[in-house]
Amino acid sequence: METASFDGAFWITSAAILLLLILSGFFSGSETALTAASRGKLRSLSDRGSKGAALALKVTEDSERLIGSVLLGNNLVNILATSLATALFTRLLGESGVALATLVMTALVLIFAEVLPKTYAITNAEAAASLVARPISLVVKVFAPVVSFVRLLVRGVLRVFGIRTDPDADLLAVREEIAGALSIGHSEGVVEKEDRDRILGALDLGERFVEEIMLHRSGIEMIDADLEPREILRLCLESQHTRLPLYREKPENIVGVLHAKELLRAMHRLADDGDVTAEELRNFDVMSVVMEPYFVPETTTLDDQMREFLKRHTHFALVVDEYGTLQGLITLEDILEEIVGEITDEFDIEEENAVKRTEDGAFLVEGAMTIRDLNRMNDWNLPDEEANTIAGLVIHEAQMIPAEGQVFSFHDFRFEVLEKEENRLTLLKIRPVDPI
Repeated sequence: METASFDGAFWITSAAILLLLILSGFFSGSETALTAASRGKLRSLSDRGSKGAALALKVTEDSERLIGSVLLGNNLVNILATSLATALFTRLLGESGVALATLVMTALVLIFAEVLPKTYAITNAEAAASLVARPISLVVKVFAPVVSFVRLLVRGVLRVFGIRTDPDADLLAVREEIAGALSIGHSEGVVEKEDRDRILGALDLGERFVEEIMLHRSGIEMIDADLEPREILRLCLESQHTRLPLYREKPENIVGVLHAKELLRAMHRLADDGDVTAEELRNFDVMSVVMEPYFVPETTTLDDQMREFLKRHTHFALVVDEYGTLQGLITLEDILEEIVGEITDEFDIEEENAVKRTEDGAFLVEGAMTIRDLNRMNDWNLPDEEANTIAGLVIHEAQMIPAEGQVFSFHDFRFEVLEKEENRLTLLKIRPVDPI
């Protein structure tokens, strides 16, 4: 009886089970390799002439169809292998063979068809993806009709529960994937903080708006266009800025932008005869050298605004709201600082003191400092969805205009109002709250 059991059918069935386990390992490893492989690295390999990498890129374009085909093939071979093993062990051992077949196949599938191939695939993702791309592309074509039917069935079932799927949506947004990789790289010491901040700053330009980083109108240095030319010249020379808005009657009524270089050129022309007389200076028309003001909506994205600056060959714009009311100003330098960090010159030395460290470990922060700049400087994660500045965050969380000396705790930080001018919080003391 035992001799009869180990006949040709036994060996054929055993060989079939072994082949199915190999196919199962192939499907499992292929799924891991193609989903874990970096498309950026595959693109680089493809550009260097790798046909396997090029095909892997093509196969992974439709991730839903790819995963559906691989899972279908994997389940088919696993179920078939288990069924054959059950029949084989039942033939050898009778009814008790079912339990033994379950244990043996679980161990074999787990070790040789799941853990082993997936470990190799995730360790050599791009190489493995390039290797399996051709056979997997054939599998995808063969199973395409079945997978398409399954996709329709799944979406129909999900729709019954009110869940709609976007067939064109990526499994992970590219930006989130890059941000996550940078975060992991920084935590592991591979990526420097400054490099991480620069790349994330550039990625954020399309999602952030002019109003978030503009200089508020209360801080804009302006000149009254009706002043005497001599006074305008003096104010221009005393200013730290090269471009100054000119207004008439009220600061919101901007009539032009005066560039210090253009004013000096005009003064040089007046001095062609060797001297600038008082009468010449008094009769000088400042409006003849001003530039036309360039207004932009406060809802313009930083990415679009930077492109406009480059297109117009200008670095300076006035920001208005939907009613045309002046809200602030923005420069190309402001946008670049969102990528590379603070850009200072000999006139910006005082801005280095926007944050001071106290002896007890707290931080003295100007209320007008943006939350984003403070986060980048200290590697914090204070939220900036509801407010742009530190003072705005405190007011939003407190739901009131705090008085000097008031203390608040939120987002794992302690905020103390040190100085206040009218309704503006000008100086705050911030200390991280030690976790319990």
